[in-house]
Amino acid sequence: MLQELDVQTITLTSAASKAVQDILNERKLEGYALRVYVAGGGCGCSGVNFGMALDNNIQDVDTTFEANGVKLVVDQTSIDYLRGATIDFINDPQHGAGFAVNSPNAKKQSHEHGEEGCCGGGGGSCSCQN
Repeated sequence: MLQELDVQTITLTSAASKAVQDILNERKLEGYALRVYVAGGGCGCSGVNFGMALDNNIQDVDTTFEANGVKLVVDQTSIDYLRGATIDFINDPQHGAGFAVNSPNAKKQSHEHGEEGCCGGGGGSCSCQN
């Protein structure tokens, strides 16, 4: 059954929501949502890696909600890693532009699942597909 969650589950900054909306408008992708998911385990401090994709194939087992005007979709496996996460869009002249996910649960969940080698600091990294 499709679940809707409170917007506080994942925070999307205004820069991130504008970037997603710009991509959706530019590509004329009406009815699409931003899917955020665990894209495999990370190493060292990162805990896990996150991926993102624009998706219009929402499953009954997915969790959906709206944050800052953007519909977000998260699968059952990824939701525990993403609770309390903040997604931002950073445009850094040296490193380029892209989305960044900071999740306090990414590191915690990784340790609960037996991954070692975390040295503190950030909560997760992100690769984005759009």
